[in-house]
Amino acid sequence: MGSLQVFLDRFGPSSQAESGWLQNLFTFVHQHLSPCAGGPAHCAAVDQSAAGEPICGPAHSINQSASGASCDQGVCELSVCVVEKIQEQSCLSSSRPVSYRPLSVSELLSQQHLACVSNLSWSTNQHRAWAGEAELSLPGQRALPRVSLLLIGWLREGRGGEWRLADGSGSVRCELTCPSPLWMNRLVFLPHWNYIPHDASGRDQERGHLELIGSPELLRPRAEQGLAAGPGGAGLDGALSVREAAGVLRNRVRGQRVSVVGQVGSVRPLLEVAGSSFFFFCLVEDEQTVPVLVKDSNLWWSQCVCVGLRVCVTALRVCVLRGWRGNNVLCVTDRSQIHTGYTQHHTHTLKQTLEHTLSGTTHSQPHTHSEESEPPPPSPDDHLQMDQEEAEPEEDPVQSGVRIKRSRVISYQGTVTEVVSEGAGLYVLDRKVGLCLAYQPPGRRKLRPGDQVELHHVHFLYRPCPDLPPSMLCCCLGSSLRVTAFSRVGGASCDRSCPGDGVLPRLLLQNNRGVDQYLWTCHLASQLAHSLVPAGPHHPPLPQCVCLLSWKLSETLWTPRGPGPRDIYSEMLDQPHSCPLDQYQVDPCVPQLLSVSELLQSLSSLLPPGGSGLSRSQVNSALSWSCRTLTSDPGTGDGLRPRPLLLVGVLQLPSERSEFRQTLQLRDATAAVGCVATETREDGGQRAAFNTAWIGSLVCVRRFAMVTERFLQSEFPSCQHLDQDRFISHRSGRVYLQFSLDHLVILCPSVTMVTHLRMKGAEPGSDEEESSAMKKRRPDEAVSSSVTMTTLPEGGASLPCVTMVIKVESKGGVAWRNTGMGRDGEAGLELGFSATALLIGPVVSWGRDPRNEPMMEREAGPEREEKVLLVFSGVAARWFPVLQPSSVYRLTALNTQDPSVLIGSSVPGQRGAELHSDSSLQVRSDWRFHTLTRPLLLLHTWTQTPPPPVLTVSQVLDCRSEVVSFQGRISERVGLMARKGRAGHAHTGRHAHSGVRLTMCDQSGRSLCVYLDLSHAPYTPGLLPGNEVLLSRFLRKISRSGGVYCSLSPVSCVTVTSLGDSCRLAPPPPAPSMHLAQWASSRCVQAQVRGHLVCVLHLQLQWSCCRCGSVYTQVGDGRRDGRGSRLVVRATGPDCAGIG
Repeated sequence: MGSLQVFLDRFGPSSQAESGWLQNLFTFVHQHLSPCAGGPAHCAAVDQSAAGEPICGPAHSINQSASGASCDQGVCELSVCVVEKIQEQSCLSSSRPVSYRPLSVSELLSQQHLACVSNLSWSTNQHRAWAGEAELSLPGQRALPRVSLLLIGWLREGRGGEWRLADGSGSVRCELTCPSPLWMNRLVFLPHWNYIPHDASGRDQERGHLELIGSPELLRPRAEQGLAAGPGGAGLDGALSVREAAGVLRNRVRGQRVSVVGQVGSVRPLLEVAGSSFFFFCLVEDEQTVPVLVKDSNLWWSQCVCVGLRVCVTALRVCVLRGWRGNNVLCVTDRSQIHTGYTQHHTHTLKQTLEHTLSGTTHSQPHTHSEESEPPPPSPDDHLQMDQEEAEPEEDPVQSGVRIKRSRVISYQGTVTEVVSEGAGLYVLDRKVGLCLAYQPPGRRKLRPGDQVELHHVHFLYRPCPDLPPSMLCCCLGSSLRVTAFSRVGGASCDRSCPGDGVLPRLLLQNNRGVDQYLWTCHLASQLAHSLVPAGPHHPPLPQCVCLLSWKLSETLWTPRGPGPRDIYSEMLDQPHSCPLDQYQVDPCVPQLLSVSELLQSLSSLLPPGGSGLSRSQVNSALSWSCRTLTSDPGTGDGLRPRPLLLVGVLQLPSERSEFRQTLQLRDATAAVGCVATETREDGGQRAAFNTAWIGSLVCVRRFAMVTERFLQSEFPSCQHLDQDRFISHRSGRVYLQFSLDHLVILCPSVTMVTHLRMKGAEPGSDEEESSAMKKRRPDEAVSSSVTMTTLPEGGASLPCVTMVIKVESKGGVAWRNTGMGRDGEAGLELGFSATALLIGPVVSWGRDPRNEPMMEREAGPEREEKVLLVFSGVAARWFPVLQPSSVYRLTALNTQDPSVLIGSSVPGQRGAELHSDSSLQVRSDWRFHTLTRPLLLLHTWTQTPPPPVLTVSQVLDCRSEVVSFQGRISERVGLMARKGRAGHAHTGRHAHSGVRLTMCDQSGRSLCVYLDLSHAPYTPGLLPGNEVLLSRFLRKISRSGGVYCSLSPVSCVTVTSLGDSCRLAPPPPAPSMHLAQWASSRCVQAQVRGHLVCVLHLQLQWSCCRCGSVYTQVGDGRRDGRGSRLVVRATGPDCAGIG
């Protein structure tokens, strides 16, 4: 190691620590940077070595020995150069930085797993101040930790125009702010750099890269390149101005090569089309513009050219660009070179500067640009503080409230303060300006919080999406983005709003859409991620299906609108500029997605009705039940939010813990809510939901109403005490949704829904089905099943089973029934109901579950009137919402081949007695029901039994039956107070009142009172004025005064069949108008009676206290002083009189 001793002697006496540090540095240079090490170092050494004797012939050993000596000498000289550069950059003037150690590229990639920063010239105090400033500017972020590492290697060209730092062990990608072309293929020492070992989300460990936060130090001067003019005047002496080059483009000469000097006016992003990568930049001078096409081995220029720099490009040729109507552009050749960083206007001065730079006399900062070399950065205030007339164009006359705006092309410089969605290309600058990069190809380096960026020719949009910052900057193919300073903080936290693989930008590239639609889709994806994917510290990254669902839903909700296919060449080169971002739409009523938990939290308080004239009993009676209905669309009534709302979730059967056991549930990852759902019949009318294919389907509810009901048991003295809770003894409330299944969009159908849609003759795509763009399943769509992992299991398809086709004729209501000792020591009460069904055919065995496949001939037996009583209790009672009379179902018992499990048991009879009861069948918790709609049935099974008759209110009033089933509209609802000593049942959860009185009416205007006793039954949602309900098997009774009313029986059932507009209820049909004599002889309870007032027989006056509202009573001689009135009404028709 004579060369090592020579190297140590060059620095004189040293301490033991410094001597060891120098030896390690020399060893590192010998192993990774010397020509003997091979790899990139060897190639560079060969290029820089002087010409010598060839290594061949008889003198091979002599030449090999000479080569070894030359190698040792080169290592010694290179080591000395490295030490000198380190000492120049070190903050220690009297000693060497022994705490810093050299690190090879392979060691950096394999050992450094955390983001870090290294700056040789910093002191400890300087680093603390730097870190404090970084964390103060970005609250919640931590500054990069400092490491004491030295990096030395060659700057090389990588794939796709990237720069790489290479040594004998490997290479790593480098990011530079504005490098000099003269750094390429040079051996450099990096005194200031950041290292990010992975992408910002932390998912890809192979995307580590270096960020050069300062200029590298050149270690060896490169041999000067010839500056003479090449063939065709391609040198600096014959360089043309931009105006002259524009003339060359118009008069193309085959084989001509030119050099052009000019200022960079714009830089287009690097594209890859059909396997070929290229980018454009434009040279400008006054009003002249010359486009330059760069491709192949010169792609690394993309980081060297910056807007505002003056450059000289040599050996350019004129080529024809067939994809652009402008045709001729300047194109680089294999001999082309670029020279940047100069402000001289004459090529003679430029040539002198280049010769002086390439001479190698100075190396500390050989090509740092002076302040005059770049224009001052654009100010945000100059471009974003616009007049109201510019920010608010005129409305579009076609759509009310929707405006079509034109964007403005500006320049902007700011700091990235937030990463909204890396995968979607959304960021926030300076905490107030949004940035969208989706219309550009994704860059190699993702932006991080703290990056300082400079944007040129970027589109400014005002309020394109109400869910994002009002000021938005969007980059197209004509825009340029350059990072002027790298972030001082670590990588962003893992963003769950959108996958980082760019699903949405790829969909945007395949299906060009308006920027306003894209921004809304991105926000929708983040909302779906919150509502569908369970949150947790160890939850995996979001599947791509969340982005696919958001795109699919936006395609369904938005009218197709777009400028058509993008012309990339026109977008980059046309003057004046034209691109899809020129126009955008502003819609203040764009839908807003809420999770179920957010919906439940948005409840407004139910203010009770006031009125100083109400008595104490009237106030408490009115407060016993109060209701408020808010619609999802503010244009149709009292809205929940100023914008229309959307809900996305999975339709499920009610669970055992559900508050409403008679309705379906809409569940997402945050919460669940009960749903009163209806759907359209074949004849166009409405009916209660009956199709089990909806269970397990991921749907979007486009239109719904949220109902909030409150129950109070109070003793308010008057209306003036309503703000005092001490008068409330019990309070409870319930929240549920009302919607029609016609207003659902199927995002991910269940297996049975796919069969239903196929047999219905409709592919997914309409408001009820999937969009046409998603008919062809994508390979990455297979993961969409993870969204519905919490839905009702669809398993059992391969299990053996037995089935039986039935038609439900009637069903009873859900009630608490004694089934023996229950859980937790309760009295053994369970919710249950029963249904009577007609057997369509025999029990059939299957090798797999047929679900709702079309009915087979063997499932239909001969016409018979055999019926079965299905008994549901406990978990099996969850099927109540979808079992409706007159509907046909396939009852399935899984994992068995025994037909006897579906055969009901008969009641044993005694001798001489005739039995009239049907056989009963206890439904088990694991049995399933599948709806067989009309297209799935055999013809004779559909027509063999007519549906049971349903009466109207008028028919009930006129009939003589004791048990009736009728349908009508609720016009009034009154809560009935519980009597003292008779509180509601513990399982009902209500103590305020034990019943409800409904006033039913029909189209004729006649009305009927119905009394529901809810003391032993769960609360029934949907009993609201305006809704139509089906009351099955109710008792028809006659009051003492001769009026007709109905009451609940043990087998009665209440079903909501049609939803009214509860927010804008039309007044109930007016009571019939008749003469007094007609009313007295009729059975009508309510009527408008016409007559003449004859005389006043009794008059009563009462006074109410202005403070408490109570009725004032005057006590004189111990008797109450009251005043009353009696009226005599004489009819205008037949002779009759009435007393009121």
